[in-house]
Amino acid sequence: MANSAHTFVDEAEITVHSGAGGDGSVHFRREKFVARGGPDGGDGGRGGDIVFVADRGESTLQAFRNLRELKAEPGENGAGQRKSGHDGRSREIRVPVGTLVFNAADDRDEPRPLVDLAEDQQRYVAARGGNGGWGNDHFKTPTRQTPDFANPGQPGVTRELRLSLKLLADVGIIGFPNAGKSTLLSRISAARPKVANYPFTTLVPSLGVVEVDDRRFVAADVPGLIEGASEGAGLGDRFLRHIERTRVLVHLLDVAAMLVEERDLLSDYEAIRKELGHFRPELLERHEIVAINKTELLTEGEDVARIDALEQSLHERGCQVMRISNATGQGVPEIVVAMLNAIDAAREIDDAEREREAREAAATEDWK
Repeated sequence: MANSAHTFVDEAEITVHSGAGGDGSVHFRREKFVARGGPDGGDGGRGGDIVFVADRGESTLQAFRNLRELKAEPGENGAGQRKSGHDGRSREIRVPVGTLVFNAADDRDEPRPLVDLAEDQQRYVAARGGNGGWGNDHFKTPTRQTPDFANPGQPGVTRELRLSLKLLADVGIIGFPNAGKSTLLSRISAARPKVANYPFTTLVPSLGVVEVDDRRFVAADVPGLIEGASEGAGLGDRFLRHIERTRVLVHLLDVAAMLVEERDLLSDYEAIRKELGHFRPELLERHEIVAINKTELLTEGEDVARIDALEQSLHERGCQVMRISNATGQGVPEIVVAMLNAIDAAREIDDAEREREAREAAATEDWK
């Protein structure tokens, strides 16, 4: 992971060319004692398509860093004896689940994607190959016995596209640098992000699959959030969009920052919330679990009283608050269960919203 900042690519531009169709053939049968037999020119083959395929085995758009142009095969020309040309092979492009495909020329402030590849093995034909041309056998009529022409194949399609990756995760782990996001992800899943005791250890998002009995969900450690991130501070807003699809946010607050740096953790909490609101106001409506981390550093007395007061202030804001220690594991199993419960609640809300939209659409159709 040492060079991960150089290998994680979540934006790319690419030019794609579908294959041209093959030409139809102008050909006549050659038979003994027949100077010129009837037409038997075959059809041209169809050109290959350019197809994007969402693949859970892919995690970045790194493949497109040096690969800026992709072509599908053209169709073969037709031949005599009614032989059709072979279709050109389509070009399948594997991209991570969560990839959005845009028209590169769309310069609107919020362009609409051509497709959102949000499901594993979802396919999108970005450029269709040209149809093959008809051979002269197709143009034979009772009054035109020897047509000496055929159709050319249709040209392929060229498109300039922009790819943008938004990670798909049920839970997004957020917080100031060094709050313990990567360590928590490594504790609850098989992910092994880089962990060290200095800011911006994590320069790329990491994904991990969390298993609870027969249930599983995906969690993401999202780096780079500090005050001013939405305006370019720190790692900037590069990774903020990876939070957009998460159903639940786990917001880590760092006890060590309070004890060593004398930081106000409530101010830290409000600063991160402010950045989320600047980036996408709707993120503030997501279910949020606030985890006060590194509680093993607390001793009896004033420090505990400060955390008690923090927890009370967060409760007054309607927050679900838990205390955890990545170092000892205290509270970690409980927060995993809380994540799962929050995901279930979010899914119920989503299902209810979809049902409501379906009812409204049906009522509109009935009215028409």
